[in-house]
Amino acid sequence: MTLTASAHVDTFTRDHLPPASTWPTLEFTLPELQYPVKLNAAAVLIDDAVAEYGADRPALHTPDGPTWTYGELQLRANQVAQVLTEDFGVVPGNRVLLRGPNNPWIVAAWLGVLKAGAVVVTTMPMLRSTEVATLIRLTRPVVAVSDHRFMDEMIIAANDSGNTVAVVAYGGAGDGDLTARCAAKSGNFATVETAADDVALLGPTSGTTGVPKVTMHFHRDILANADTFARYILRPTADDVFAGSPPLAFTFGLGGLVVFPLRFGASALLTERAGPVELAEHAAAAGATILFTAPTAYRAILKEGRPELLRRLRIAVSAGEHLPKETWEAVRDATGVRLVNGIGATEMLHVFVSAAGDDIRPGATGTAVPGYRATILDEDGVELGPNEVGRLAIIGPTGCRYLDDERQGNYVSNGWNITGDTFLRDEDGYFFYQARSDNMIVSSGYNIGAPEVEAAIDQHPDVTENAVIACPDVERGSVVCAFIVLRDGVAGDAAKRREIQDFVKATIAPYKYPRDIRFVAELPRNPSGKLQHFRLRESLTADPAAETTTVPATAKSTTTDQLAAAAAAQD
Repeated sequence: MTLTASAHVDTFTRDHLPPASTWPTLEFTLPELQYPVKLNAAAVLIDDAVAEYGADRPALHTPDGPTWTYGELQLRANQVAQVLTEDFGVVPGNRVLLRGPNNPWIVAAWLGVLKAGAVVVTTMPMLRSTEVATLIRLTRPVVAVSDHRFMDEMIIAANDSGNTVAVVAYGGAGDGDLTARCAAKSGNFATVETAADDVALLGPTSGTTGVPKVTMHFHRDILANADTFARYILRPTADDVFAGSPPLAFTFGLGGLVVFPLRFGASALLTERAGPVELAEHAAAAGATILFTAPTAYRAILKEGRPELLRRLRIAVSAGEHLPKETWEAVRDATGVRLVNGIGATEMLHVFVSAAGDDIRPGATGTAVPGYRATILDEDGVELGPNEVGRLAIIGPTGCRYLDDERQGNYVSNGWNITGDTFLRDEDGYFFYQARSDNMIVSSGYNIGAPEVEAAIDQHPDVTENAVIACPDVERGSVVCAFIVLRDGVAGDAAKRREIQDFVKATIAPYKYPRDIRFVAELPRNPSGKLQHFRLRESLTADPAAETTTVPATAKSTTTDQLAAAAAAQD
């Protein structure tokens, strides 16, 4: 694809796009996807929104603070752009790294970076300094903007990266803080007229392999997911209030809590830290109508006996991990809410297979979102017919472009984006999740999908959550191994292990039961909340006969409570 003339003075991102021959096919099949050659996503999301909906319309809510209007958000985004360009000399194409929890200032900074024609580098707030230093080396930002509570690690990361990076805090005290610098600016800023195919966002993947990749997204890409998934599946109105658990550095959260509400004149509730029930309480108090979170959170809300918190929702979106049919039915039965299932990827920015309303079929992920095509391929790239299991492949207006990474060829094949998920498609075009392509368990010649076993285990009343992987076995090749978190007060002993095994045998085909069960205090997740199966595989050297298994310390999940503790420690 031929690129248009860039507005970037610093040409780093365009210079480091993957070779054109390795790009996926891009298609713009909807009227809404016919974007102009010159396009700045921030101008559309905030400037156009103010013009259309008015400066006084609510934009961003927080549980404990005042609501920001569209006019206030526009003012602060312009002030951020002024600070970056006037105080730090940022020019179009420079990268600016952002690090902070979900709050209004991180949204203003995100918009301000784009308004300045620069490129946002998003990072999870709970990454360690060594991880942030790696991202700095990969993306070479000239400025890093960090919540003041994370500045100690941010400074260490900048120093350890070997790159020259100006570091500025926000939300703290002192004249050098971003908020103070913004207060001294007029708020008058002429948004840089970037090209629609200028890179706007560098998003590190949150995958489960433990090896970072950096995805590259254009200005038009940011709008494309709003004009496909949000417009056609969620159908938001200006009266909707969005809420959710994913960090804004995770593209699931960026879409659901920033891009989608601003694109349609709606508002969003931003919570820095909240468990599933607390999030639902905040959402209910704010009058949220659309909620984004993972199946685990919906199950936790039901298990805590709080289904009433979900009943006022117009839309509840479940993504980030497989949604079992049993969870979908439990939420529907308890609340009347029909969860909108979906699968997306950082490489594609957001959801590309989904269904809502009467189009939902329990157990299915959905059909291709308007604007996207989806199919099933075998290992040789041949398209499979209905009800044949293979690799999910996607083509649409967004697609994978990795920053200087040989793995581009692993994700893109013959124009298709290969997500790494195993699915089947039925005769009506509905896609049914089977497993991650690297998480199908073959035991004694049987193919066993780990998600099916996980769903069965989850139905046991003493199980809080679990994860299933393959454990090498001399006799069977592999056996099903389950890592299980029990509810408080329940002992993980041999009797409980046998009880769960018998329960699974009675729930699904007996050959699928977990021969190896390991009780753990928590499951390892990355900062976006995605389960890290590779950490569980690393722990398989532990004695399977032991009553409990300790997952490596680096594998422990980053919870919102840990985020709060870390923030307090750095304050």
